[in-house]
Amino acid sequence: MTPPVVLGIAGGSGSGKTTVLNRILHEFGADPIAILDHDAYYEDLSHLSPDQRAQFNFDHPKALETELMREHLDRLIEGEAVEKPMYDFTTHTREDETETVEPRPVIILEGLLVLAESTLEEQMDIKIYVDAADDIRLMRRIRRDMQERDRSIEGILRQYERTVRPMHLEFVEPSKREADIVIPRGGHNHVAIQMVLSRIHDLLRLEETGAVQS
Repeated sequence: MTPPVVLGIAGGSGSGKTTVLNRILHEFGADPIAILDHDAYYEDLSHLSPDQRAQFNFDHPKALETELMREHLDRLIEGEAVEKPMYDFTTHTREDETETVEPRPVIILEGLLVLAESTLEEQMDIKIYVDAADDIRLMRRIRRDMQERDRSIEGILRQYERTVRPMHLEFVEPSKREADIVIPRGGHNHVAIQMVLSRIHDLLRLEETGAVQS
């Protein structure tokens, strides 16, 4: 069996990771791509009170069950389907339902810390870091969390100051050094994204000839 191409997309909150991911999906379609988003692997906090959940540091690597994500990645590489968790960001708990992810020629690992976790990074054929100015990222985070996660602007700014920015500086930003490609100006850098798409095409062609190279 020909091994899949494993692609990692990291970057700060609001940097444009989803935009880059959507450009890849637009180029190749959803059928040949399996997606493991790190956000789905947040630890279940149902054992904590709502106040305790609100104080939880979601931006530290220990907030995520990366071991399970690596297990799922290994199984996808071996050609097995996996049941990816589903996370409710309004209650900070895992849902009872899971999402079936089938093995595909391309596997994308997406999330703040996927390049900071060596157990994930070591499996990647292409490592991408999406970069954007801090003020742009904060504005995008405010918009997303208010619209999609029912958060107040006061709570968003408090979390940004208490955990998001410090953890970004400690873990996310340094992981840029692991990247093969850094995309400045976030997901709207069309030239850089085109380079990524070309590289994926190249690797898939190499797969077809049985000469995959990382």
